[in-house]
Amino acid sequence: MKSANEHAGFAKYRVFENTHILLWLIKDTCWALEFKPGGLIMIIPTIAMAVYITVMNIEIKSELLHNIAVCCWILANSVWMIGEFFDHDTRIFAAALFCLGLTSIGIYYIFYFKKDKTERMKSIIQD
Repeated sequence: MKSANEHAGFAKYRVFENTHILLWLIKDTCWALEFKPGGLIMIIPTIAMAVYITVMNIEIKSELLHNIAVCCWILANSVWMIGEFFDHDTRIFAAALFCLGLTSIGIYYIFYFKKDKTERMKSIIQD
């Protein structure tokens, strides 16, 4: 059973995640509406929040590697958006960042997932 402190920590983390989703949606809405100033401005807080969430989870491999992938995704998404705003084909750079994100996820599932699953199962059995 989780303590009150664990629940409070989780709730705080969820606030950051939910705020990040809001920032991301605002950025992408500006992109879809071709509102360049809004889209460009929203890159900074969206990436900053993603990096902050990643750093918050630096000790948890599964969260760290998934959040690195999210950072790569937002960077790729932002590069692509900038390219569209200024009529440059930046898809190759975006694709490279997407691939880095996929690599991060791949590292988790190849090297850590089975171990984490085993540890979770042991934890459940002990409780």
